[in-house]
Amino acid sequence: MKPSKPSVSFEENKNQKSGIDRRDFLYKGGALALGLGLLSRMPVFAQVKKPIMPLELPNVDKLGWRVSVQGYTYRRFSLFEALDMASEIGLHYFEVRSNLKLDTKRPGMNADENMPGDARKELKARLADNGLSVPTIFTDFTGERDQAKRLFDFWKDFGTVVYTAEPPQKKEYINMLEELCEEYKVKLALHNHQRERSEYWSPEIVLEMSNGRGSYVGATADGGQWARSNLDPVECLKKLEGRIFNFHLKDIQTKGELFCNNTVIGEGQGACAESLAELARQGYKGAVTIDFEHDTPALQEDMSRNIAFVEKQAKKLVN
Repeated sequence: MKPSKPSVSFEENKNQKSGIDRRDFLYKGGALALGLGLLSRMPVFAQVKKPIMPLELPNVDKLGWRVSVQGYTYRRFSLFEALDMASEIGLHYFEVRSNLKLDTKRPGMNADENMPGDARKELKARLADNGLSVPTIFTDFTGERDQAKRLFDFWKDFGTVVYTAEPPQKKEYINMLEELCEEYKVKLALHNHQRERSEYWSPEIVLEMSNGRGSYVGATADGGQWARSNLDPVECLKKLEGRIFNFHLKDIQTKGELFCNNTVIGEGQGACAESLAELARQGYKGAVTIDFEHDTPALQEDMSRNIAFVEKQAKKLVN
């Protein structure tokens, strides 16, 4: 492994480039997917080869979006393996899910505030080697100030600026987290899983917990989960305008079915194109985090298609 070096910042990372040692990145029929250099025939389980393929998303960049991936997408793998796979398809941003295992050598260790110092250094080095930064995370708060403080201290060292979570729904606890956010200059983004799984499933609940507060408490808006709850994702985004800190892009097979499967983005009933258009109307600047739960042997090809969808929609929105 290369010597440890600081992770690239959220803004600096978009300009980072790497050399190319492969030329056979063809998209189904031989055409390069939207000119992005996305992969469709790479061996899914093969060891990642470096250097990575740079990913060009010019229209996404014009909108001020940063295409990221939720770590749960690669839940079958360890975090270290997931970082390799994200870099191989050209991503520069990764949202760590803190309850997933760090690596295969230490299956009992998660990527959270309890990691020992040597593992933290290894994680920072692995991120740097892959050209990845962690502008957002999805983490768990226990309700204890000490745990929250250790968590903030841990991720501050990685340059993380948005903390996605579903903390205990108590105003006094949100008050305490807001104070920490102000101290650390980071944001708490309340996430909506679907109805029956989340205390924050509707935008009205998120607004109840964030309205009247300053600029540090808002939402990670998950359009696919709203659609599972039979809500209109676009209308939900409108209700949260000005409070959206992170966007989870997810498509689903059937609107109103709480536990329906994901689909490749743009092929289901999650109103993904319409949601991206609404974000653009609001002038949203930040992460568009692909949260892809449909794990198959074609995962990397599916992820490439998901990324291509975002760039395709962005091109329509900037013209």
